Amino acid sequence: MLIRAALLASAVAFAVPAAAQPKTTLNLGMSAQDIGQLDPHFAVSTIDRVPAALMFNGLVRFAPGSTDPATLEADLAEKWEATEDGKTWTFHLRHGVQFHGGFGELTADDVVFSLKKAGDAKTSAFASELRPFQTIEAVDPYTVRLILKDNVPSVLGILTNYAQGFIVSKKAVEQRGDDFKRNPVGTGPFAFVSVTPNQSLEMAANDAYFRGAPKIKKISYRFIPSDASRDLAFQNGELDLNYGRADQAWVNRTKAQPHTIVDVFAPAELAALHLNTTAKPLDDIRVRQAIAYAINRPEIVRWRGADVSREGQGVIPRGYLGFTTDTDLLPNNVEKAKALLKEAGFPDGLTIKMIQTQLPEMLTAAQVFQAQLKRAGINLDMQVVEHATYHQQIRQDLSPIVYYSAARFPVADIYLTQFFHSRSIVKTPTAVTNFSHCDVADKEIDAARGETDKAKQLALWASAQQKIVAQVCAVPMFETLQVYARHDDLDYGYKLEGSMSLGPMITEATHFK
Repeated sequence: MLIRAALLASAVAFAVPAAAQPKTTLNLGMSAQDIGQLDPHFAVSTIDRVPAALMFNGLVRFAPGSTDPATLEADLAEKWEATEDGKTWTFHLRHGVQFHGGFGELTADDVVFSLKKAGDAKTSAFASELRPFQTIEAVDPYTVRLILKDNVPSVLGILTNYAQGFIVSKKAVEQRGDDFKRNPVGTGPFAFVSVTPNQSLEMAANDAYFRGAPKIKKISYRFIPSDASRDLAFQNGELDLNYGRADQAWVNRTKAQPHTIVDVFAPAELAALHLNTTAKPLDDIRVRQAIAYAINRPEIVRWRGADVSREGQGVIPRGYLGFTTDTDLLPNNVEKAKALLKEAGFPDGLTIKMIQTQLPEMLTAAQVFQAQLKRAGINLDMQVVEHATYHQQIRQDLSPIVYYSAARFPVADIYLTQFFHSRSIVKTPTAVTNFSHCDVADKEIDAARGETDKAKQLALWASAQQKIVAQVCAVPMFETLQVYARHDDLDYGYKLEGSMSLGPMITEATHFK
């Protein structure tokens, strides 16, 4: 009896209540029906960008919590140097970095393969970004040399942990082929485990991560397209981190919940209406001008809320190197819009079809500017489709008006090239996201890219923006900051001011308190 009592006492002494066990599974709710692409070189939507940044690295990276190019630091490369003319760059890789799933050590061959893959329009949505490179070669297993055709505004910006800069396993891509898009292999703090369609993407901690084993051991990235369902799951504790709505009412309501933190952070995504200048009736500049005059930017910002949005002031986002407001952006004037439509042969107004995502935040915003255009006699016939389908169809040039919201590396060159250079026109061999078929500023965009005189470069970028605005290739509407909610026991391990992946980075230091 005494022995039994002693054993019981010992068991009680060493038992740890379940509530005291450290929490290591992070449940993240995303406004999505399903994942689109897990190959990071095709990750164009917010839904795909968030997990890509958790599973992959670049040669360099933004410091966690920042989108400031001044914070770029070593990632897979531990150091680098450039020649005096800025055209030859040499990167020295970390030793011992391991790919997920037993695919071996990262070498220069993987980096060369990844950058060439990212630079090929058949295997990447970001091929245009690698066009400046003439040569990409492995000097030895841990050294990569890049030679530029011409100088570019930011070489390191092309090679960050973002879009075209992500490094993949050569062996895994070659072995898995098309299956790599649903079974990716990177070097990041978290590794792919599985995808259950319309339910979740599961990731596990990469305990061999070169910066140390993550404190979070599992991430369940759950697809919950309904805002109400996602918010309820968050309130009930089923989600630890929730993709938020960029509107003031949502922010105010969520902030009022106990033990809740709402994070609002950069980059701001510029929402614009891209108008196909070659498609009738938009090939008539008077119709495009009428659309521009019908848009009421202040009204949209009042509806969305000043904490999370601001007026679009140009065809690239505010704060980018090269941004200018000197563009004669057309103001809201409904009567002027009606007069232009009448002059263009549409005295009774007109109807234009438009493909629109069902993503709730974008759909509700679309309904607001749809109502604004209606006041001027312009009826938007919106064909609402699932978000992944929307991305596919707009890239097939199936929508004469494209509502697109985007953030890019904060230099004017990248935004101007991707959205307004003729090389980037959709449904062409070098397509990116030029939905407007705009080509009026090609000369200035190209000249600015190689211009070493900073004042001349800024002047060229300003001229490009002025020409694009004058032709009404796109109508800027508003800029939206990123919004997420988390329970206050989740500590990112850094101060969140910005994230180029458009979602909070979960790093090796992220943990539950």
